[in-house]
Amino acid sequence: MNVIYGVESQNILELRQYVESKDVYLSFKRIFDLTFSFFLLLLLLPLLMVTFFIIKLSSKGPAIFKQSRIGLNGEEFTIYKFRTMYYAEHNDLFKFVSDDERKKGYYDKTKKDPRITPIGKFLRKSSIDELPQLFNVLFGDMSLVGPRPTMRYFLESYPNIMYLRTVVKPGITGLWQVKNRANSTTILDMVDYDTEYINNANFLLDLKILLLTIPAVLKAEGAL
Repeated sequence: MNVIYGVESQNILELRQYVESKDVYLSFKRIFDLTFSFFLLLLLLPLLMVTFFIIKLSSKGPAIFKQSRIGLNGEEFTIYKFRTMYYAEHNDLFKFVSDDERKKGYYDKTKKDPRITPIGKFLRKSSIDELPQLFNVLFGDMSLVGPRPTMRYFLESYPNIMYLRTVVKPGITGLWQVKNRANSTTILDMVDYDTEYINNANFLLDLKILLLTIPAVLKAEGAL
């Protein structure tokens, strides 16, 4: 599947038209996203509040981390996470990435990042840091299931393969997270799984991914 590096813009248009033809599925998915995320936020409200205050008390800076990401059809939106790093206005992520990681198509995480706070390590390991994205789902910027939202850096560096991923809404969890998160963080591997999901997306697959997310989170494999 690595030939997608040479994908044409026409292929992206055809894939987008294919996804949009699933209008019944997309409508039902939006209803499910709204309902499930709303009740999940109510259920997890005590955990969200406790986490918020622990972050505020443990290190300086806002408890909620905001960042611009690329979503459906290349549109920018603000993603929400619990802050897991020491606060600084300009944290250069890439100075902690080795040349070897860059060559392999490093995506989003690196080991032994000194910017991560002690509580941040736990939040990442448990995936609690991702929970504020349930608000992104409510706002309609994200879905519960889909490719992870792209950072502009990667869209500009790998426009062909990254635009493939924007034909659907980004998700909190996805096929890559439940099938290969522990073994690979390269761009090509991630896009392979995302393309497989887009080509086979249906409500039963979404439910399967959501169910598989539970043991994946409990095992904390691949979380940094």
